[in-house]
Amino acid sequence: MARVLVVEDDATIGGVLEASLRRHGYTVRWERTGTGGLAATDREPFDLVLLDLGLPDLDGIEVCRRMRSAQPSTVLVILTARQDEMDVVVGLEAGADDYLTKPVRLGELLARIRAHLRRGPATTQDAIEVGPLRVDIAARRVYLDGHELVLRAKEFDLLARLAQTPGAAVSRDTLMTEVWDAHWYGSTKTLDVHIAALRRKLTEAAPDPERALRISTLRGHGYRLERPGEGPCASGSSR
Repeated sequence: MARVLVVEDDATIGGVLEASLRRHGYTVRWERTGTGGLAATDREPFDLVLLDLGLPDLDGIEVCRRMRSAQPSTVLVILTARQDEMDVVVGLEAGADDYLTKPVRLGELLARIRAHLRRGPATTQDAIEVGPLRVDIAARRVYLDGHELVLRAKEFDLLARLAQTPGAAVSRDTLMTEVWDAHWYGSTKTLDVHIAALRRKLTEAAPDPERALRISTLRGHGYRLERPGEGPCASGSSR
């Protein structure tokens, strides 16, 4: 039974979310302030957090950052009235796995939650190795040259999917279907932000730039995970 934390100051919205999630089998904790939400994530683990940005005491983006630091593997979904594209990007870069704008249909929200809690692309492999990269599927841990990388839930799922077919092109549609959900609603901006975060983490963790794994962008199609020494890295097209 998945544990969900709702951080929402609006009594009507919070009450509806709590009741609906409980009806669908989730264990729910509802906090009305950013301070209360942070205290909850400091005390106990959650599988998913629904976070409003317009909180009465703390900036929602700062709450997102601190929650991500406290629980790296928890799925963080921002649910807010802020609709500007820059707000979406800032929220995702602060550590959110998804960004939904109010009003949102309950069916869509529940579909998103199910998609996020579905742990990763289907594979029969216990572990995947690509050059210095090892993806432990069973333990949901990633190592680069023997050192563990700390990844968000969907960052892990995305890297695991790309690592299944290193050197092969994987379309955006395939990644959204297999890593997120076949019936995904709305923007795929979250995919681009997760790819950017993975690139940064792979580069920062590589002791030798020449052995770094790179994720190349295939314009109009998708992405490809390059083994060390492969791909058009010198031209900068992996950025």
